[in-house]
Amino acid sequence: MLALLALNGPEISDEYTKRVVVTILVAASTSGVTFVATWWWARHRARKQWLAKEFLDRVTVSLNIFAGGALKIRTVMERSLEEMFLNPLAVAKVWSAARRTTADNPIMPIAKEDRWFLLNFVLNAVAEHFVEGHVRRDAGLPVTTVKYALFLTCELVGEERIRKVRAMLIREELLREFPYATEMPALENPWHDDRIKTLRAAAALYATEPDNFLTLEVCV
Repeated sequence: MLALLALNGPEISDEYTKRVVVTILVAASTSGVTFVATWWWARHRARKQWLAKEFLDRVTVSLNIFAGGALKIRTVMERSLEEMFLNPLAVAKVWSAARRTTADNPIMPIAKEDRWFLLNFVLNAVAEHFVEGHVRRDAGLPVTTVKYALFLTCELVGEERIRKVRAMLIREELLREFPYATEMPALENPWHDDRIKTLRAAAALYATEPDNFLTLEVCV
């Protein structure tokens, strides 16, 4: 038996080596094809989004400030839909609602049973940015408290009608009595007139369907 193994040993070793080499080559080829396909698809998708001016894979949280008779828009954070909503079905619902908005109706048409759950994903992410103020209040230190209304939109903005997913924050009392229902405030940029139209639509919706909004209390 030992003699037989010794006789066949080199042949067995050569065959094993061949199998290992073939396996490595197949794996390398497959990985290469996968890499090229993924790279091509990412480029194709990016080009398609650019040409269509649709950027629906990310969500920007923006703060809408009215000060001195002027509108100021400031970004709080930006995340991918997957990072913000943490659930594939939730991402699909947001993406679908974003696609159904129009220039005249920029508020996302979300099913009633889904509104709180989708908005709560955003609220939790935003709240993380303001936890320090709440800790200061809990410690008995002086803070200023502001209540914001939070809602989801997909505006079509600018001359080229760029479509973007946004979560907007505005002081709750301004939605109850929007100060620019008929006139325009001063604008930092001319295309911000689209934001006033969005906020007017939000104020009208807040009066009839307030469950499209969540309230976020911020301490600073």
